[in-house]
Amino acid sequence: MKKLVALLLIGIIAGLFISSSQTYDQQTIVPDLERLLPDRPLEGPLSKLEIPYWGKTISVEERGYYYFLEFLIRKAAHFFTFGVLAAVLYWLLPKMRLRFFLALLLSFAAASADEFHQSLTGGRTATWQDVALDLSGAIVFLTVIRLFTPRRTRRTTR
Repeated sequence: MKKLVALLLIGIIAGLFISSSQTYDQQTIVPDLERLLPDRPLEGPLSKLEIPYWGKTISVEERGYYYFLEFLIRKAAHFFTFGVLAAVLYWLLPKMRLRFFLALLLSFAAASADEFHQSLTGGRTATWQDVALDLSGAIVFLTVIRLFTPRRTRRTTR
């Protein structure tokens, strides 16, 4: 089982590296969204959302429907990718008291390295907001693991 989880870790890291190596134009999904969602579902409710991000307010009005939807998908991908990464790291680390915090620290290091790598790619920008979003995903996933993992209780012998 650990080998399978280790392969998952390698896949996540490889995916992050490849993704950070691509320019925005190489990885945009806007044309796919336009083709798949010609009727713009949920445009009304999405038009009411305004998200402060990197000193701007991101909205349907500011970006347009498809670009706003892509923004939401990209940010969800950050959250879930680093949540899964943190979970994989947690399961691979030896059982010890600081496993939660070590998995979180390694996730932070990976998020920071990913943003730095992204900054070296043309047309991409590294932001601390993305690192914070990545850490939010890691914290949520690790907390869920801790809440739903049964703990062994020590039995005292007399």
